[in-house]
Order: sequence, then C-alpha cells, then structure tokens
Amino acid sequence: MIVTGINANAALALKAETDTIPLVFGTGDDPVKLGLVTSLNRPGGNATRVSYFTYELGAKRLGLLRELVPGAALIAVLANPNSVLARSTLAEVQAAASATGQEFELLQAGTAQEIDQAFATLVRNKAGALLVVPDSLFTGRRMQIAVLAARHAVPAIYPQHEFVDVGGLMSYGVSILDVYRQLGLYTGRIIKGEKPANIPVQQPTKFDLVINLITAKALGLEVPPTLLARADEVIE
Repeated sequence: MIVTGINANAALALKAETDTIPLVFGTGDDPVKLGLVTSLNRPGGNATRVSYFTYELGAKRLGLLRELVPGAALIAVLANPNSVLARSTLAEVQAAASATGQEFELLQAGTAQEIDQAFATLVRNKAGALLVVPDSLFTGRRMQIAVLAARHAVPAIYPQHEFVDVGGLMSYGVSILDVYRQLGLYTGRIIKGEKPANIPVQQPTKFDLVINLITAKALGLEVPPTLLARADEVIE
C-alpha cells in the first residue's frame, strides 16, 4: 500500500504507475475530474482518498478578505504554478473577483526563494491584501509567509489554521491534522482487508474561520464585529 499524504501531483504520478497497489491520498481538488477515482461513493480501482475540497473555497476566502479589508483596491493571490490544485482555486477566485469588480494580481512561487520574490512584487505593486492558495509548499513554508506578511504589513487570508498558529491573520478551511487522522483511519481499514474501490471518499463537513486579533492589532486593523461573530476561533 502507498499513502501519499496531501499531494495531488504525487497521487496522479503514482496512479499512473500502478493500478494494483492500494493507494490512499489526500487532496483538495476534485478526484473525479482528476481521474483518480470513478465516483465519490464508489471510487473503483486501487485508490481512495480523504477530501478537503479546499479548491471550492477560493471565492469564500476572497469574500472574507474583502469584508476585512474593504478598501483594498488590489488583492494579490499567491499560487504555486506547479500545483494541479492551484488551477481550480484560481478559476474560483477569478470568477468571484470578476463578479464583484475586484482587481487581483497573480503571484507565482514554486520555491522558498520565489516566495520572497513574490512578496517583493506585492510590495512594489502596492497590493492591499493577500490571498494564499492552498499548497503543500506554502504549508511547509507558513512561517516564512506569515513573517513576510507581517514585515510588509499585508493583511492575508490563509487556507489552514496552521498559518494562524504561527502569526497569520486569518484562515478559512478544514483542519489538516484531521485530514491526516482520516488518512490513518483509511489506511487501517485497508490493512484489515477492505478494498479501496469500495471505500467512499471522505468529505469534510465543517470549515473553520480563525482570526488572530494579535496580528490584526499589529496591522492596525479593526475586525468587523459581524466577522468576529462568525469566527470559530479568535486568538487574543
């Protein structure tokens, strides 16, 4: 059996290599569209996964960011050009931005150095806020991103709670720790004899809004009471 963790690119590569070894993976994109499973209820083949459908939350995150920073004329969007997931998320963000008349600029980063370069471009173009697209690189470099956002006083929304834990301003999404826990449970079921083809794709049922008031204060931001009232967790 192979467990990929949260990485759609790895899952696609492994799926192309074997159709017999059981494959358990996690990803935020639609596994049916990617060709990883036949359907959510009956995956078929040798793969099943834990889904967190974060690609569908791009528009929601943009709306939350606009609510927090309504005066931001230009919003920067940080994405990894090497990510399969980024394309779906960007399409969501672009559609939402077009519908509201919000201008946004795509900043691409596939390495830690390119993250630094993306922030330099953000500052040069005077973006008023930042939306970080879900990506394993960004999760691994969350401290770097949160520090850069604080250094340049850029309000940002992130895809996961873990960014807020290291000083990020706001996040909206599912718990990555819970996704890994579900991956472990799926792995155990297959070890005990269940077939991946018969295990339905696990889908999230709850999305958390987390706001860091310490960071908001440092940025000189007044978080709207309506936004605070909807937060699942507020860090003070």
